[in-house]
Amino acid sequence: MAAESPSNAPLLLPFDGIAPHFGEGVRFLGAGASVLGRVEAGAHAIIAGGAVIRGDGHFVRIGDGFFIGEMGTVHIAQGIYPAIIGNRVTVGRNAVVHACTVGGDCVIGDNAVILDGSIVEDGVLIEADSTVFPKSKLGGGFAYAGAPAKPVRALVAGELEERAKRLRQAPASAAFPAQCGANVKAAGKAFIARTARLSGTIQLKNGSSVFFGCYFDAGDYAIVIGENTNIQDNTQIICGTEGTAIGRDTTLGHNVRLASCCIGERALIGIGCVVASGTIVEDDVMLAAGAVTLPGQKLESGWLWGGLPARPLSRLDDARRSLMRMIVEHYCGYADAYRLAQNELARL
Repeated sequence: MAAESPSNAPLLLPFDGIAPHFGEGVRFLGAGASVLGRVEAGAHAIIAGGAVIRGDGHFVRIGDGFFIGEMGTVHIAQGIYPAIIGNRVTVGRNAVVHACTVGGDCVIGDNAVILDGSIVEDGVLIEADSTVFPKSKLGGGFAYAGAPAKPVRALVAGELEERAKRLRQAPASAAFPAQCGANVKAAGKAFIARTARLSGTIQLKNGSSVFFGCYFDAGDYAIVIGENTNIQDNTQIICGTEGTAIGRDTTLGHNVRLASCCIGERALIGIGCVVASGTIVEDDVMLAAGAVTLPGQKLESGWLWGGLPARPLSRLDDARRSLMRMIVEHYCGYADAYRLAQNELARL
């Protein structure tokens, strides 16, 4: 297994002593890919720049001929669901395959999200920007779109192959520099993944974590992250009009996109959310995966919000609050393990 050039070498790290394993012919395209822990992938995988495949709290198993585009993410649900992906699957840019099962010959469009416990049968097309809600079952032979993703039409002969070809041949993005300069202050046990790219003034308080592939640009302002808050893989924070502040014990899921905003304590911003400039998320808020806020919107404490645009759906109950606390605890553990793995790699 070899990268296309030394500068493009991926970050490969073990978790709990188990290292990733690929079949023959794997290629890494572009800088900053991360493959971590209990990952087994078949022959001829193609991993684009910034992509993250992470098998820590459960395993990831991928078949032959896999492709994942720039900033794409594959992850698991700790102790609950692995991520299992069949042969000849194509995953687009900034898409997330999370703790689910995806059959062979599937195409997952840019910015699409597949959530926990879902089963996607062979031969499915998931259109760009769609969200597959948890525990969904998508039958083969159809194109799905929307949030929640629903069948919109039957596929025609050759359509999957053509769509996969288009995603695989998309030109590399020049949107993010391979390296960034930053004025970073990281307190105590704060963790920063080696493939995170940070630019500007950034303050991480004790126990906070910035995971693999994240991109922060504070511009002329500052990004402040509270204690024990986790920012998960491939999340982007780009300040435009003012700084961004995130309270303690908060989770930002994979591939979240934030502009200048304020997020309170004990909040959860779900996978693939887009938080617009000037948004205020109060303490104790859950924003459902794939939701989008409006500029200047205020999300009231104690509610589950979701949709496009985000609206209050239901009051937070004990089960949701327990889940939010559990994610914070899990990510403190992940951060400790990956800090040790990165330090060990640096000593080699």
